[in-house]
Amino acid sequence: MSGTYLGMPAFPEAAEASTRDMRLRGNLRHATHTIRAKRERAVAELDDWSALREAGAAVKNRTLRHLDHYLVQLEEAVTAAGGHVHWAADADEANRIVTRLVRETGEREVVKVKSMATQETGLNEALAGAGITAYETDLAELIVQLGDDLPSHILVPAIHRNRDQIRDIFRARMADWGLPAPAGLSDDPAELAEAARLHLREKFLNAKVGVSGANFMVAESGTLVVVESEGNGRMCLTLPETLISVVGIEKVVPTWRDLEVFLQLLPRSSTAERMNPYTSTWTGTTDGDGPRTFHLVLLDNGRTDALSDTVGRQALRCIRCSACLNVCPVYERAGGHAYGSPYPGPIGAILTPQLRGTGTELDASLPYASSLCGACYEVCPVAIDIPEVLVHLRQRVVEGGEVMVRGQKTTIRPAKGHAAERAAMRAARWAFEHPLALGRGQRLATRVRRFQPRRLPLPGPARAWSQSRDLPSLPAETFRDWWRRTRGANGTPQGPDGRDGEGTE
Repeated sequence: MSGTYLGMPAFPEAAEASTRDMRLRGNLRHATHTIRAKRERAVAELDDWSALREAGAAVKNRTLRHLDHYLVQLEEAVTAAGGHVHWAADADEANRIVTRLVRETGEREVVKVKSMATQETGLNEALAGAGITAYETDLAELIVQLGDDLPSHILVPAIHRNRDQIRDIFRARMADWGLPAPAGLSDDPAELAEAARLHLREKFLNAKVGVSGANFMVAESGTLVVVESEGNGRMCLTLPETLISVVGIEKVVPTWRDLEVFLQLLPRSSTAERMNPYTSTWTGTTDGDGPRTFHLVLLDNGRTDALSDTVGRQALRCIRCSACLNVCPVYERAGGHAYGSPYPGPIGAILTPQLRGTGTELDASLPYASSLCGACYEVCPVAIDIPEVLVHLRQRVVEGGEVMVRGQKTTIRPAKGHAAERAAMRAARWAFEHPLALGRGQRLATRVRRFQPRRLPLPGPARAWSQSRDLPSLPAETFRDWWRRTRGANGTPQGPDGRDGEGTE
């Protein structure tokens, strides 16, 4: 598999292939069920979890309503602390800025903290095109990079790999990127972790430039926050002379007091921990401590357009915990690669089409990559109603029309394959607009209900779906007829003789 998601097929086609991979499904089932169970126990420890969830959603909503104000406040605070702020309208601009900043240092290698934003922009590939090598230091990201693979999970990018596969990747590829794997490396987790530690140590000690994202940005002080479990991120944030952070504009929170809410929500929802082992914060630069130069690249890349959608904007509340992936029956069976985006699972199904638009077959298919069971909404720590947004985006795909995509009006053509659905919706609209015809049709259906088949007689491959589902039974009379019979023309309950029933026993 190549290092980019470009050119991947639509979700149904990709999922059809991935669901046949029994090893993949076994890896996903084991990992997601384990994380899910641990999260349930961690959340159950807090009596005020529902209140925390509501608070997190409220803080995010308030911030998004006044995002322009908080971003300006953040820029002023970062600049006052000795940092430099750059604004990137899209992925290409963000990559150009980072490439230029690295070139100005004279270096040709960078170490990276795990970052969803740089995966979104394709930064590693952009740097490689400029002759700059980016080394991933998160263990799971390292596995993905060495395997010439793609991340398939927000929290655990190599969730689709088991220990045997990781051992084989380390043995085959570590020497190509630096220190080779130890001789006789087994699939024991401790040995694999030690091999990664030794491999990365020389990278940390030699790198002059670090690249990161951030989980949160505090507007009042200009502080950036990264939470992690391994400590590799802290090495990247403190050892290099230059630090470049690429962060989506929605990651800002107004105050440290607001941050406190999310530092309770995120660990329990993601790693099922009461607190992250490593929570790193930095504010500009400090003489004799940490990087000498700090650059913050604020990334839009479709976020402003998503903000203008009153229904879809709630996706920008996401804190990248991945809880929705771990409960999603579709993700568990199809895997993350089928979504064709750095953001897989339910959150990717609503976030990616808003950031990239629904003009391609892949992006138009993502809102349909869900059973609408609602489990994702139940576990979301910031109460994103993912099913609501999925239905909203499906309407956009079916109807087409003009939408804003990265600052430009784009005409979305109705996706192929939805002609029958559009015809059915038009017929339903006509029927509801003509109540007389609707009533006659309903009465006709009740009179011929004895001829109703038990199952829908669909031909071809659709037969497998229809033969496992019974059609709902038609009632003996329509609701309108029942209402007239029991309530009368004026809506008053009727007695047994048809007269006004009020006052009778």
